[in-house]
Amino acid sequence: MGKRGRPPVLDDGKRREILAILSTGCSQAMAAEYVGCSVSTIQRTVERDPLFAESLGKARNNAELGLVRNIRNAANNEKYWRAAAWALERFFPNKYHTGGGPHVISAEQLAQVLTQFAHMIVEQVPVERYRKNIIKGLEAMVRNLGQTIAEEAARKNLAAQQEIVADGPK
Repeated sequence: MGKRGRPPVLDDGKRREILAILSTGCSQAMAAEYVGCSVSTIQRTVERDPLFAESLGKARNNAELGLVRNIRNAANNEKYWRAAAWALERFFPNKYHTGGGPHVISAEQLAQVLTQFAHMIVEQVPVERYRKNIIKGLEAMVRNLGQTIAEEAARKNLAAQQEIVADGPK
């Protein structure tokens, strides 16, 4: 009899099923439900087994690559030009994204909001030392935000370029 409270272990068959489900683009929650375990069981298995963790990452990447490849193939046909437009907006948002509607805020807009917020705080905080600390913290947030956005854009751009190179001319 196993130790009390010990988490269940995923056997090889369940692991293969999880990887197959994830490679189609389904969520980890859906894979867990399909094999009859919890998401935390999958996560604990990932933490204990580096090979399974690597396989899980590859399965997710394969799903993403398959979807991007489908979009690229559709975009090669002029009839489906919207697929190309969609891909450009997502892979190169700084160049091609048109705004995204009322729920999207640009980095510049967020920086403006944080600046206004900083001014409001400065006006309300009577101790100069506290005001300076608050301003320093908000300035650091804005810098980090800019850096995070730049890194994300560079990563997406690199991934898109790698996909283009991998597919090669058709």
